Amino acid sequence: MTIEHTTAPALPEGIDAAFLDEMQRSTTDVATAITLPPQLYTSAEALAFEREAIYAKEWLCVGRVERIPNPGDWFTVTICDEPIIVARDKQGEINAMSAVCQHRAMQVCDGEGNGTTFKCPYHHWNYALDGRLLGAPAMERTEGFDKSEWGLPRLAVELWQGFVFVNMDVDAAPLAPTLTSYTPYLDNYHLEDAVCPGTFTLEDMPWNWKVMFENFNDGYHANRLHQYVQDFCPSGMSEFPVEWNDDNNVIFREGGYTHMDGGFNATHHAIMPVFPDLTDEERTRSTFALVPPTLCLGTAPDQAFFFLVRPKGPETIDIEIGYIFHPSALDDPMFEHKLKLADVGVQVFVEQDQDATKKVQRGLRSRFAPRGRYSWQEESHVNFNRWLVKRYRERING
Repeated sequence: MTIEHTTAPALPEGIDAAFLDEMQRSTTDVATAITLPPQLYTSAEALAFEREAIYAKEWLCVGRVERIPNPGDWFTVTICDEPIIVARDKQGEINAMSAVCQHRAMQVCDGEGNGTTFKCPYHHWNYALDGRLLGAPAMERTEGFDKSEWGLPRLAVELWQGFVFVNMDVDAAPLAPTLTSYTPYLDNYHLEDAVCPGTFTLEDMPWNWKVMFENFNDGYHANRLHQYVQDFCPSGMSEFPVEWNDDNNVIFREGGYTHMDGGFNATHHAIMPVFPDLTDEERTRSTFALVPPTLCLGTAPDQAFFFLVRPKGPETIDIEIGYIFHPSALDDPMFEHKLKLADVGVQVFVEQDQDATKKVQRGLRSRFAPRGRYSWQEESHVNFNRWLVKRYRERING
């Protein structure tokens, strides 16, 4: 089979049915599929299309629920140029809303905090924790102005496994039923009761969000790129236990271990307390899951870990990274030291992956960028392509 290259640095004007047919070639069986057109990773037009086809319609993970434990707690996040507030109101309910003031479009707040209202700094329009407009100074002479009509636009909210998801489509179908193929792999972790001691964010990473998702769930490179630190979880022990169907919103694989209670650190063994309800089978594997377009979630016997991926441009993303542990881990007086040891191990992977994904993105801009072939160890990529093409098609067909 001849290697296919792209000679066009940009997409055709708009993404049309003919281009979609080209994408369809990336959704066949893994033995015959080819990779997505490289332009989808580099083009501003592609990201603009995805902003409407995906980010305006899909469930977006914005963080862990324990980030806002108390009434009045709030934080902001920006995803594809949409600033969002997530807040817990006085009744304890979690609300999500646009952070854009409905007067002159100023962002009403940034960062995180605790309060009873959100006051836009520009003209002091004042909003409740659920987005209702409470006050608008000097608007009494404005004809037909009804403050009940000028609240912050609300987003749908759903909690899953201790994560907060939001959707700009308030009528969106529930998320949880589309994740049932993966939830049995999480049941014994009880993630809704587990603890995330904090996150850190890598800003302005120079690659496309899809490159990030593919790398996270790529079993093919596991003990090749990471050969000196991941021999306990070799590529050949990857398994893809669930046959894909269009109702799925999760793509995942298993990574088998050569011994029980493996760990992604220099010792190759778990450092934190193993989740006590795990079976022996669960203690001899990791899972790596994608909940597009924002959450990458993995498990190991002593932790879960997540990446929240937020596009800032076609070739730039921010990545928020966090670890989740059994609550007993925090009782250990050596917890902070163990956390540093665990994180050092992970950072080895992160640095290797950063170098690889940066160079992949650079290569995707080349006129010689291929539409390559897949190994059987990359079946997750084909399922991700199917997820993506379905949403592209829905956007084109209206």
